[in-house]
Amino acid sequence: MSKKMTMQEAITEAKRCLNCSRPLCRTGCPIENNIPEFVRALSEGNIGTAYETIAERSNLPAICGRVCAHEKQCEAHCILAKKNSAISIGSLEMFIADFAHEYGLNPVPPSTGKRGKVAVIGSGPAGLTVAGDLAKMDFAVTIFEGQPEPGGVLLFGIPEFRLEKDVVRREINILRKLGVEIITNKLIGPDMTVDDLFAQGYDAIFMGTGTALPRTLDIPGQELSGILTATYFLRVVVLADSGKLDKREVLIHDDDDVVVIGAGNVAIDAARTAVRRTTGSVTVLYHKTAKDMSCLPSEYEAALQEGVQFKFLKKPLGYLNKKQMRALTNTRAKASPADETELAGLLVQNIVKDQDGKFVETGGQEIIPCDAVILAVGQRPAARIVSTTKGIQVDDRGFVITKERPYGMTTRAGVFSSGDVVHGPKTVVLAMKESKKVAAGIAQYIDAKKLLAECEE
Repeated sequence: MSKKMTMQEAITEAKRCLNCSRPLCRTGCPIENNIPEFVRALSEGNIGTAYETIAERSNLPAICGRVCAHEKQCEAHCILAKKNSAISIGSLEMFIADFAHEYGLNPVPPSTGKRGKVAVIGSGPAGLTVAGDLAKMDFAVTIFEGQPEPGGVLLFGIPEFRLEKDVVRREINILRKLGVEIITNKLIGPDMTVDDLFAQGYDAIFMGTGTALPRTLDIPGQELSGILTATYFLRVVVLADSGKLDKREVLIHDDDDVVVIGAGNVAIDAARTAVRRTTGSVTVLYHKTAKDMSCLPSEYEAALQEGVQFKFLKKPLGYLNKKQMRALTNTRAKASPADETELAGLLVQNIVKDQDGKFVETGGQEIIPCDAVILAVGQRPAARIVSTTKGIQVDDRGFVITKERPYGMTTRAGVFSSGDVVHGPKTVVLAMKESKKVAAGIAQYIDAKKLLAECEE
């Protein structure tokens, strides 16, 4: 995990770089950030040059420095990682971006907008990356965001303790300085269609709408109160903490025992957030082993240190209300109207990993008492744009189908897409990786379209 550094600490750390002739750290970076160059500039005290180098490839360095999976990417490829002393690239990137903000460094001039006009739908990592890259290429870019504030999952899906919301806001303000216009409270589909955008003169449209709809478990008892999704929980916590929502809407009470189902980064974020809101227990439930978890090892370790418990090899079979819990545990209590409507526990199947490495449902069942369950079992795209636009095809899971040439274009000419709505839920930097390629595809498409129009004239 990245940590904040003083200037002396950052320069000292940068000087540890070996300046390899074959910089594997850059190979490990999904967006191919010129890591050796900005580390070298930092080691020489040229922080402005270091920031200019980062800005060539990244529009969100302060965010990437905090939430990227450095231990699996750039730092894992560092030659010094073999001695468990890899350069702290994430911390250095964070330091440079924070320094640039504090001292008002703006290495890239604003767009003139002369090359073309692009509409970007959604302001998560994919949309912000496309908008920033196209603005740097001299396109006029307008972001349409359905929420009252831009940021998408960066603002509403990642907890404050991992990514400060002021950091997200300031990175977005840098895009505004590049000339990117941002229109909020405008939901494309219900409020305005893709056809409406084309009618307004946009040369191309980018869809970066993510996976807004959470998946649930189709098991008995799913109608009980006390069951919520991780995306909803994380969102209302942000709104409650910022004073925009009554804290009672969070639905986790001070002494609740909470179970989180799932083992990805979203599940760990939800569990670590729940720990901060209840004095009761917080338990992550997963049907495989710790080694099979998809979350970052550093996030798992942080959750353990904060008191999150983990129960592995457990598969949920059904939610239990208070009446069912009393019957199964042979306990007595005064009956109440809420006995059949409120969650009181979870029935799980014990799983065993056999000699062939397969997970089999043996070992009996178990009852886990709880007051709330948070589901983090995956997400899928909403269909509000696809359903209001002719020609955009999706696969059988609802994910948008795109082409290789021009890269990222959907089956509707001029409409492009990338990020989670195409590839499924991924990390911030992987969404950025694909979106940078799509931005290049959009530029290629608009240039070709304008050239053809000139030839016809």
